[in-house]
Amino acid sequence: MALPNGAGGYQVGDGNITEVTLGVQPTPPTATTGATLTVAQITSGILLGSPGTTASAYTLPAVATLEATVSSAKVNSSFDFSVCNVNGSSTGVITMTAGTGWTVVGLATVAATAGTTGSFRAVKTGDGTWSLYRLS
Repeated sequence: MALPNGAGGYQVGDGNITEVTLGVQPTPPTATTGATLTVAQITSGILLGSPGTTASAYTLPAVATLEATVSSAKVNSSFDFSVCNVNGSSTGVITMTAGTGWTVVGLATVAATAGTTGSFRAVKTGDGTWSLYRLS
């Protein structure tokens, strides 16, 4: 198989190494106190967490719902998203919790400091099972 040479094959950009790579970022959705998250919230890339003055659990949506929406996902497919705590309360810790079919791996909390962000990777581990890994 011949490698693309830019004259009929696909090349990202025009080969200019200083070219900015652009993506698409919808307006980040917000979750509040004790939320059960939707597929749209976790697949948006950025979720703004506003838990108020109490610690809040953000429960991941059931895997069946995720797989109905992301039906092309194969085992080891993944996507990343970040949860940004926009709350200023010193008691508003966000904890990511497993919904049906999920396993949460690693530290699952986002500190109760406005602007603190936790980055996560969701990975399909089998039919009807996904794992959520804390990246940072």
